[in-house]
Amino acid sequence: MPRIVTQSRTALWRNRLQLAGGYGVLGVLAAAGQAPLGWWPLSLVALVLMFQTLPGAGDARAWGVRLWLAGTGFFGASLFWIVEPFLVEPESHAWMAPFALVGMAAGMALFWALAGWLAARAASGRARLVALVAALVLLELARGWVLTGFPWAMLGHGLIGTPFMQLAAFTGAGGLSLVLLLLALFAVLGKAPGQRAAGALAALALLGGLWLWGGAHATLPPDREGVVRLVQPNAPQAEKWREENIYMFFSRLLDLTSAPASPAPDLVLWPETAVPFLLEHAGDGLMMMADAMAGHGPRTRLGFGVQRIEEGRFFNSLALIDTQAEVLELYDKHHLVPFGEYVPLVERLLGPGYAGFAARQLQGYSPGPGPRVLDLGPLGLALPLICYEAIFPRHLRTPTRPDWVMQITNDAWFGDLSGPYQHLAQARLRAVEQGLPVLRVANTGVSAVIDARGGVVAALELGATGYLDMPLPGALPPTFYARLGDWPVLLLLLTLLGGAALAGRASTPMR
Repeated sequence: MPRIVTQSRTALWRNRLQLAGGYGVLGVLAAAGQAPLGWWPLSLVALVLMFQTLPGAGDARAWGVRLWLAGTGFFGASLFWIVEPFLVEPESHAWMAPFALVGMAAGMALFWALAGWLAARAASGRARLVALVAALVLLELARGWVLTGFPWAMLGHGLIGTPFMQLAAFTGAGGLSLVLLLLALFAVLGKAPGQRAAGALAALALLGGLWLWGGAHATLPPDREGVVRLVQPNAPQAEKWREENIYMFFSRLLDLTSAPASPAPDLVLWPETAVPFLLEHAGDGLMMMADAMAGHGPRTRLGFGVQRIEEGRFFNSLALIDTQAEVLELYDKHHLVPFGEYVPLVERLLGPGYAGFAARQLQGYSPGPGPRVLDLGPLGLALPLICYEAIFPRHLRTPTRPDWVMQITNDAWFGDLSGPYQHLAQARLRAVEQGLPVLRVANTGVSAVIDARGGVVAALELGATGYLDMPLPGALPPTFYARLGDWPVLLLLLTLLGGAALAGRASTPMR
């Protein structure tokens, strides 16, 4: 008898491990749509397989566990670049990298687990899958707000760069996730073979219709007058602040800025934290920068990322100077990276300014007052965003609509595999959502000029040193999403969830 029990337990654990591995692999495959791969058909197949196996899970707890396993695989594969900051100083921080990745993946997967649990509680029968689609997108949108928010690696991000992306002008990223999940849902919703065939045809019709519709939205407004130079110094994070390299990288920025051009640039942009001094203690630094751009004419301006101090508090900022080295505009980053630029719990207990990974000073950064639009004269109104701020759609919906978005970033923190490309992809999505061009300049790349439809007009590749001189793309009229945000999609998702709950009560529970 004891032997029989042991064999049963062994078989039980083997089945559990197979279940965990199967759902984890499906999650990894679902992540194939994320940049730089962009294999969204593989993501779709993985979601179809996940939906096909889920009805066999009985109670809400089982659904939650299976979705958590799939989510852990998905976020582990999508976010593996988060180990990179720990490798900048490996002798001190490398040991934390695997814990950070596993913790992040398992933590983000809780949103998927909650969606599974909620769907199974709200509905029964095959209506649970409809409820799951609505709950997954609702929880994705919630990720943009919970604990200051982290809307990275949304399922819909896999459709960036395809004609489907144009739907974001009406729905935002949530609508893209909804489309991908609906395509998977239609493929599995029917019970009988004829119903499944009809569902597959419906999925193909939706896919083809949106593809053709998105491809037809290709018209663009004319470029604005004026030229912007994006300067990419290519300073790897592990080398950027070494004493022997500081002047070399600063000189590289100056040389790239002073390079002649016809027509001359009206604005030169440097990346985040580009200069090796505090704004208040620049010495001759600002005048050297002004001299570097003076050859382009007295109207040229230089925008650059800089750290500054005010009343004992440090800020991650963007400053704009003229050819006389006078600071014309100043913007302080307001949405800081938790544990990267400040430590939330320590700050609450001991006061502001305790350092994270990205802070060079003994103290961390303090947040600025919020988004603001800069008047750049002939170049129109620009909305500055620093790095991480560009992943939040809400930061682009300002009371005064800008003419374009200016993003400075230091993606060297994200490594050279997936992180910088995912960040670039989200900048493209912001352009479509708002109908605004985005000009982003990154320390190591990818620096790019993005038009109002999300197309990459020109780019400096990852790891390249150089500059781009490009005319400023024109803006489209305010999009539906720019006017109403996520509210229409939220109402649609709540309707789907409520309808699935009502339909599920009338159906036979799954066995």
